[in-house]
Amino acid sequence: MDKYRVKPGAKVRLSRIDPNDKGDFKGDKKEGRELVGKLNKELEALQEVLYASQKAKVLIVLQAMDTGGKDGVIRSVFEGVNPEGVTVAAFKVPSPAELAHDYLWRVHQVVPAKGQMTIFNRSHYEDVLVVRVHNLAPPEVWGRRFEQINAFEKLLAEEGTTILKFFLHIDKDEQKKRLEARLADPAKHWKFALGDLKERALWDDYMAAYTDVLEKTSTPWAPWYIVPANRKWYRDLVISSVLVKALKDLKLSYPENKDDLSKVVVV
Repeated sequence: MDKYRVKPGAKVRLSRIDPNDKGDFKGDKKEGRELVGKLNKELEALQEVLYASQKAKVLIVLQAMDTGGKDGVIRSVFEGVNPEGVTVAAFKVPSPAELAHDYLWRVHQVVPAKGQMTIFNRSHYEDVLVVRVHNLAPPEVWGRRFEQINAFEKLLAEEGTTILKFFLHIDKDEQKKRLEARLADPAKHWKFALGDLKERALWDDYMAAYTDVLEKTSTPWAPWYIVPANRKWYRDLVISSVLVKALKDLKLSYPENKDDLSKVVVV
């Protein structure tokens, strides 16, 4: 899955990256889903060790256009993990209290503690995406945030946080299908907002903004992965594979009990 990792300093051309790509995987959807299920079992076990050891921290950042699949990833990839050790932070429009502080203030409060895995559903990158596209701040303000974000993430990494960032890459046609599916299903009407159509009209502006994000903030300590996300099952396969490998690379183990349990009898 390293082919999807954005190398530091690399040029990104999103228009040349196929959202339907499935790499070297020769199987079909059924086989892909079966493999995701196996990886999920591995992820459950590895996350349990992460929680028990209380040594490392893991931050997962999910970014995408509307209907890109952030919620779907959280449901599918993290199914069955221990809820005591996994939290989800969703970043909406900043509150007055949050706006009274610097833009990273609200983010720093919810980064993972030792033993924890935290998933950002959207993230601090909204402050160089939405803020840029909607002209909520001038270029000289959001332009300097790339360096600030890199420094912030380096601080987290140096303090023991493993950071993995995923851009769920769908194309405009796929987004149209997914929006239409929401309209066609009354049970999904709650997920549809007229504002989604306004955001869709700014697709090219968002692609330009995402390109800058991917080029300027994929670092050795906080890499971006561009995940082909038109196929939901393959999207989950890519993310699951990257997560399992990253957790294995931490080489964590269960802590030893300080008490001598060899003669303990439960009566």
